[in-house]
Amino acid sequence: MSLAADAFVSQLAAAEPWPENATLYQPLKEDQILLSDCASSLAVQAYLRMCGLPVEVVCRVNAEYMSPSGKIPFIHVGNQVVSELGPIVQFTKAKGHSLSDGLDDVQRAEMKAYMELVNNMLLTAELYVQWCDDATAAEISRPRYSSPYSWPLSNILAYQKQWEVRRKMNAIGWGGKTLEQVYEDVSQCCQALSQRLGTQPYFFNKQPTELDALVFGHLFTILTTRLTSSELAERIKSYSNLLSFCRRIEQSYFEDKKGVIVPLIKRSRRGHSSTNQEV
Repeated sequence: MSLAADAFVSQLAAAEPWPENATLYQPLKEDQILLSDCASSLAVQAYLRMCGLPVEVVCRVNAEYMSPSGKIPFIHVGNQVVSELGPIVQFTKAKGHSLSDGLDDVQRAEMKAYMELVNNMLLTAELYVQWCDDATAAEISRPRYSSPYSWPLSNILAYQKQWEVRRKMNAIGWGGKTLEQVYEDVSQCCQALSQRLGTQPYFFNKQPTELDALVFGHLFTILTTRLTSSELAERIKSYSNLLSFCRRIEQSYFEDKKGVIVPLIKRSRRGHSSTNQEV
């Protein structure tokens, strides 16, 4: 099919209403998913809930390899498969669902700048801790990432993933950083987010945007995931308004009609998350 035909089909699909059987794919909750993928998946779930768009979360061993970009999560809507928050935001916008239509051009540019900050600092820090900290990689990341596979494939895939992430860290200038420097980067990112949020319920006053979904996904997952060190979460806990922000979104968008918090992620062992941990 030509590019023009592809674009035409995509436009037709985007014009169709959001179906009830939309699906979001991610790795296995109990044994496989890691901090960074869990955060990205939760950010997309929060965004879709904020838009009022239903989606069923499905866990698959090979979710990473099913994704068109190799990134988690991805959604299957009709005959379309879209991965990562940015493209998913654009896809839902084409269907008439947007959280940032009420922003002016300056606010929209500011929102995008803060989203870049989160991706460049928090997401990169999560990847660094997972794969560049030897203790975390040995005790959590490699065992969880390789858990669905038998030996020797399990070892091959885990070390290949670790090599890919470390190569990326070197490419962006993070390869020579220490853990303390990474924690300090997280602190600076949280300070900037805290100052922007202030006493508002959301980053742009009374209504959530995709920035709120992204920040919630990463902060909540860091706060509720046990690692070999709690330092990453402790840096976030220094900012009371960010903690209140996480509680507000959890209660507003992940609470059922009976007032019970819907479990976002259950915990089975280290490296996994749960809403039961204090936030």
